[in-house]
Amino acid sequence: MKCDPTLYRAAPPSLAVKPRLIRQLFLPPLILMLMIGLGYIAYLISEHSGIKSLRETGERQLELHARTVESEISKYTYLPSVLELESSVSQLLNKPSPELQQQVNRYLEGMNRRSGSRAIYVMDTTGRVLATSNWRDSDSYQGEDLSFRAYFQDAVRGLPGRFYGIGTTTGESGYYLAHGLEDKGRIIGVAVIKVRLEALEERWQRARLEAFVSDENGIIILSSDPARRLKSVRPLTPQVKERLARSLQYYWWPLNELVPLERETLSEGVEKLVFPANVSVDREHKQVSYLAQSRPLSDTAWHLTLLTPLEDLRREAANQGMLVAVACALVTFLLIAWNERRKVISTRLAAREALQAANNELERKIAERTEHLRASNERLKAQIRERRQAEDTLRRAQDELVQAGKLAAIGQMSTSIAHELNQPLAALRTLSGNTVRFLERGALDTASANLRTINDLVDRMGRITASLRAFARRGDDQGQAQLSKAVEAAAQLLGVRLEQSGLTLHRDFVDATLSIDQTRLEQILVNLIGNALDAMFNQPAP
Repeated sequence: MKCDPTLYRAAPPSLAVKPRLIRQLFLPPLILMLMIGLGYIAYLISEHSGIKSLRETGERQLELHARTVESEISKYTYLPSVLELESSVSQLLNKPSPELQQQVNRYLEGMNRRSGSRAIYVMDTTGRVLATSNWRDSDSYQGEDLSFRAYFQDAVRGLPGRFYGIGTTTGESGYYLAHGLEDKGRIIGVAVIKVRLEALEERWQRARLEAFVSDENGIIILSSDPARRLKSVRPLTPQVKERLARSLQYYWWPLNELVPLERETLSEGVEKLVFPANVSVDREHKQVSYLAQSRPLSDTAWHLTLLTPLEDLRREAANQGMLVAVACALVTFLLIAWNERRKVISTRLAAREALQAANNELERKIAERTEHLRASNERLKAQIRERRQAEDTLRRAQDELVQAGKLAAIGQMSTSIAHELNQPLAALRTLSGNTVRFLERGALDTASANLRTINDLVDRMGRITASLRAFARRGDDQGQAQLSKAVEAAAQLLGVRLEQSGLTLHRDFVDATLSIDQTRLEQILVNLIGNALDAMFNQPAP
């Protein structure tokens, strides 16, 4: 018989793939892509919404701080024109003299102190300083030629002089306000006030605010970050650089351009910029993204720029994106879990029915066992009540026996107690009769002595009866007893027997307080001493 080898050839693999295998292969990547896509969309939406909110908040802050800067500048604008009202200033400009110069120097010094400005000085029409508030300082402006300054050139032509620059004498930056002083319709000199605006920078730094002010040349003259000060916000042409160098407005400062690492214009006056981080504000990042908003300042050609960090916003947007991605994954996994649960729900229902039957059987057995335990508990309670009743009966019988023993001991001691009481009574009879006769004779001292003896005998009889009464009293189960008192009471009760037996009771003990009834302790000691007397009866003396 021949075999066909084709019968044993392996069948080609099927091209049909089970749906379950498809889900296992492609479902995880699809879920991951869905998470990433939804998370990124949520990040963009959150960032856009956050930037919109920051813009609205920044506009309010920008307006507030711009008005603060404008107020700081404008409060000094009237001061230069006030000097026109001072006659000594006009006299100095018309006819200079050392006396007038000294007088005006003191006047300017006082005005500078009261106004809080940095310096106030007066120049003639040639630009030479005739009088100054800092005339006492070593770096005084007295006698300097400042005709090259732009504020002088504007003021001497009758225009308001406004100028921010670095002083050539002190090297100190300041804001200069100049005004042409007129006399009979002609300009005879120029009054200048110098103001320091660094207080604004200090306020921004204390408030952890990122902002700067740029002048008409695009030079940053005020900044919360000192590293940005005296840098240009836009490229400077060679002509502008030459003009600034010739005017010495910024002295010899290099005026490098402040170039952001990244720049994105959102709208007019609003940009997204990336700068190196301000180490005084943020020590964790090397570079920081800002929302930059600018506004011109009134009465000047300056601009105030507010920088709002975007790191917190982007962190929050990233958190929102991650939250959406996690929520998406969670919903997907819940749907998968629900589908798997639906598949096995029939099996669980069957298992639940079997479990319910077993549970019912277990509850029945538990109920039977509980009833059995309840009956056993009732029997134990009945036995406990019977035993407690027996203990109470036994305790009462024991108390009766103790009381009977006490009464028996009292009966045994009655003869000795009667003898103990008869002696004082006989003595009382004799002493009372003698006292009557002594009183009749007038022997008061002897009668008084007899009465004191009678009183001592009565006290002795009272102590005997008190000890007997205390001994006969029914004791309590609880109490505190003093050992010394119990020994004295027992010795007093057995005093007659001790005298008749000729024996001596030696007391050698440490007094203590015992947790026992006083009467029971006395009874114990009476029994012990009585037994000792009985044991020593008719024994030969040692």
